[in-house]
Formats: sequence, structure tokens, C-alpha cells
Amino acid sequence: MLTFVTMAYIVILNPLILGGTKDVVGHTLGTTQVAAVTALSAGVMTVLFGLIARLPFAFAAGLGINSFLAVNVVKILTWQEAMGLVVINGIIIVLLSATGLRKLIFNAVPAPLKTAITVGIGLFIAFIGFVDSGFVRTTTLSSPPVQLGEAGSIATLPTITFLIALIIMGVLMARKVKGALLIGIVAATVVAIIAEAIWHVGPSMGKNPAGWNLTVPQLPTSLVSLPDLSLVGQVDLFGSFGRIGALAAIMLIFTLVFTNFFDAMGSMTGLARSAGLANEDGTFPRLQSSLIVEGVGAIVGGGVSASSNTVFVESASGIGEGAKTGFASVVTGVLFLLAMFFTPLTQVVPLEVAAAALVVVGALMVVQIRHIDFSEFSVVLPVFLTIIVMPLTYSIANGIGVGFISWVLIRSLAGKARQISPLLWIVAAGFLIYFARGPIEGLLGQV
Repeated sequence: MLTFVTMAYIVILNPLILGGTKDVVGHTLGTTQVAAVTALSAGVMTVLFGLIARLPFAFAAGLGINSFLAVNVVKILTWQEAMGLVVINGIIIVLLSATGLRKLIFNAVPAPLKTAITVGIGLFIAFIGFVDSGFVRTTTLSSPPVQLGEAGSIATLPTITFLIALIIMGVLMARKVKGALLIGIVAATVVAIIAEAIWHVGPSMGKNPAGWNLTVPQLPTSLVSLPDLSLVGQVDLFGSFGRIGALAAIMLIFTLVFTNFFDAMGSMTGLARSAGLANEDGTFPRLQSSLIVEGVGAIVGGGVSASSNTVFVESASGIGEGAKTGFASVVTGVLFLLAMFFTPLTQVVPLEVAAAALVVVGALMVVQIRHIDFSEFSVVLPVFLTIIVMPLTYSIANGIGVGFISWVLIRSLAGKARQISPLLWIVAAGFLIYFARGPIEGLLGQV
């Protein structure tokens, strides 16, 4: 029960990240439909994991991948094509897990880079939150490219609501209140509804800089409804290859696999340690089946357009209350399935409130930087580039690629080539091709 309470915010947050974002052809996913499939996939995968892996880990749409899809991928693909890549990513993860290659790849990437990727994604997610809330805005001047709020000040009601939400969530998190994000979302949404009823701010629509960015907070006409599952099966597996070319599609798949791969592996290891189930080397009972089911989560999440489903670190809340077996996951999954019938509530929450949750989640991810040893500059620069490139280029893929390339180059030229796995060289070479794909495709087109 407690795990569900601490994770329930994803049913509200995921639709705000995925819903309303136009893809390359101008199509959007409805927020109520996304909310329904988010709850459906989380429920199905959490129950499945509880029955097969028999561990107290819960599943839901991963925040890193859904942000990557909404911000980067659908600028060049349709939603159906983007979800097709998520499904392919899941199939690859299942194969890697079943053959044992997943563990080999995990061991090939240096620990500082693994941590840097988590930190970079945290900054990226937080930056998205700041932009979505209007706390950070672009300027019409060439320098600086961004500024604080509107005309350099926080003067709009939606942005003030964001700050109120951020303070509420921050205080609750600091006081270790269970379900802090969900409570903060609900409380700030109530504030937003009251504020909108008094001042009638209205939507932004690209013309009113003082308006609400996406959803105008208003009371719904009903609280309960039958779930709209029309997004189930709306997937185009191979359409991306024709639209953007095989090379670009493959690199997007690689980015999804890598993000999914390390996020899940790190979360499971940490949760197993929290539950007292991990061995000294970080392994835990039924590791193989856990990794396979996690890959299936990506397939199911992409297949219903909810984005890749993965293990949530919020499962630690239930573990902290004594959860040790898969029964806790089954209970959590059933509660998610029931949540499908309350999706009208997702249309009430303004994007500015959800943005505060993104900033908090980003902060939680950034604290992992404490595990990096900065005593060697050949580690410092690749780690720094990995972290900083993600938010500054608005791309997780760019950060991972720059980090890998700089790691193999700087470490090898510093006399540490023997410490670099051959597999890492291969991955870095792949990223070099990815970054040079424009000229390469141009040359191939002339042949």
C-alpha cells in the first residue's frame, strides 16, 4: 500500500509529460488516455514481477525515458514510431538479459560514467521542469539565451504556483513524509484551482506569457470513468527507419537501451540492498528472471504508449516498512489497476505543478554524484561532459555519447588504455558515427 502511495504521482505526471506534446506530424496523445495506459502497464508489470521474480519491486513508466521521448524523439518521429522504438528496446533488453550479456555490458562501463549518466539525467529532468514552469525562459536577445522568469522576474501566477509546489514537496521530502510528491501535487493543484477561479489567468496558447503552460486547473465534471485504452497497440515498429534512416533510428534505440539498462540495474541493486536480499557482489535472488521481466516492462510500456516501464526506486518506501516478498508487488499492482478508473483527475493538474515534481526527482538523482572519485582529471572531464551536455543540449543521447568518447580518448592518451574495455571502444565508435551521421548520410547519398 505504501509503495503505491509514493508512486501514484506517475499516473498524473506521465500524462503531463507525454500528453499534449506534438510529434513530427502534429499528432498528440490525450492525457486521459495516457493516464489510463500508465496505470494499466504499471499494474500489469508490477503484478507480473511479484509473481515471477517474487521480490517487492514495483514498476511504472520511467521518468528519464518518457522525457527523452517527449523532448527529443517526437520532434523527428510520430508517437507510434517512437513507441515502436521503445518496444524494440525492450526486445533487445530481454535478449541481453536471457543470454547473460546484460551483466557483461554493465561491467564494461566504468562506475564513474554510470553515476554521471544518472546525475546528468537528473539535471536534464530538473531543467525541463524549470522550463515547463516558466521559471526559466528563452530571450529574444543573442546573449544571454535564457533568463529568469518573464523579463527577468517571477511575476506570473503559474510560475508562483510552481514555486509553491516546489516548497511544499521540498519540505515534505525533508521531513521524510511518505508520499511527499503525491501530497505536494494534490496540495499545489488545489492552490492552482483556487487561484484560477479568482484571477482567471487562462491558457498560454503561445500568446499569453502569463497563462498556464498546458492545462488550466479546473474541477473535473466527474472523478470516476471507464478507462480509455484506445492507445493500446498504437505502435509502428519499423516506421522510424524509413522516416529518419536506419543509422539515426539505431542510435535512438541504443540510447533507449542504455538508459533503460543502467537505470533498472542500479535501481534493482539498490533496492535489493535495502531489503537485505543482496549478496556482497550486488547480485540477489532470481536476478536473471528479474532482468528479463524488466525488459518485458519496456515492451509492454511501449506497446500501450505509456513509455518504457521500469523498476521504481520508490519501492524502497514499502521495503522500509518491511516488504520482503512479491506479495507487496502484487498488492501495489492491483492498486494501479484500480487507479485506471480515476484518470479524469489527471486533467486537473497544471503542468507547472508537475514541473515541481520533476525538479525534486532531478535533485534526488543528482545526489548520486557523491559516489564519484574526482581525484583524477582523466575521470573529472569525461564525467563533467556527460553531466553538463545533457541539459545544455536538451538530449540524454548527446551526454552519453560525449561522455563515452571523451572517456576512451582522454583515459587512453593519459596512459590508461589497458583499463578500458574493448566493448567501450566499440560503443564510443558508434557514437562518433552518430554525431557525424549528417555528413556521412550526405556522402552516402552522393554515391
